[in-house]
Amino acid sequence: MLELEHGFRVVDVHARLDPDDGAVVASRGREVSPERLQREMHQAGVVRSAVAPGRRPAGEGYLRANNAVARLSVDRPFRALARLNGPRDPGESTVSRLRNLAAAPADHHTDPGDVEQYAYDRRLHGFVLDPVHDGLPTEETLEEVARAGEPVLVHGGRGFPPHVVAASLLAYDFPVILSSFGGYPLDRGLMREAMELLDSYDDLYLDTAFVRFRDVLETGLLEHPDRIMFGSGAPDTHPDVGVMEVLTLDVPEDLLDRALSKNAARVIEGLAPGADA
Repeated sequence: MLELEHGFRVVDVHARLDPDDGAVVASRGREVSPERLQREMHQAGVVRSAVAPGRRPAGEGYLRANNAVARLSVDRPFRALARLNGPRDPGESTVSRLRNLAAAPADHHTDPGDVEQYAYDRRLHGFVLDPVHDGLPTEETLEEVARAGEPVLVHGGRGFPPHVVAASLLAYDFPVILSSFGGYPLDRGLMREAMELLDSYDDLYLDTAFVRFRDVLETGLLEHPDRIMFGSGAPDTHPDVGVMEVLTLDVPEDLLDRALSKNAARVIEGLAPGADA
């Protein structure tokens, strides 16, 4: 694809980098090497990307994958996020609540010591939660995340809708970036529910990955200009697609600038302009 030409500084809060033993992204979706992901980001005009490993099989932890992503991010325009898992069921049913009463972390689950180590390692710039696939960490682990003070990118959707995100995570003292406006895949109702939550929670942000609805994106930017961040969802989609979707919105240029760079730079330190060197 040809390189996009635009006058904006663009940073991406939502990209996936899944290194296998050969350092090639191949667990799901397009098979994209770190070099190709870097090249595609450059083509889209993205100067910095927050990257994290994708899903691992049940019973397998994320320690090795997180360390590999951090290693592969060195000397590349990537900022690594550590993916966390846990023993708690994210559902809101009676069965889920009963399961959580008896939930005990296994060896492959993230514990407070892991989070402390991730926070100490300056190669890592935040965390990622996918509770439907990975479970929720224990309360003690989330408290350690709050002590670290780094942002958390959260994968929501029908299995972990915005009101459950609020009940489970927004009482903690860390910024939450709710991926895909909380409505992946293409659930307008959940996206609007997530936008309504922005009025009540100052530390909640929404990313644009896979939203695809112009009216939803435009409403989010016009009504909450400081809370929307660009996320490409790469490599499952080419970052050109996400950048063009934002660039063609019918909103003032200063709002595009906030969504494409300024909002993320306030929340993820590694995406700030001073980190471009």
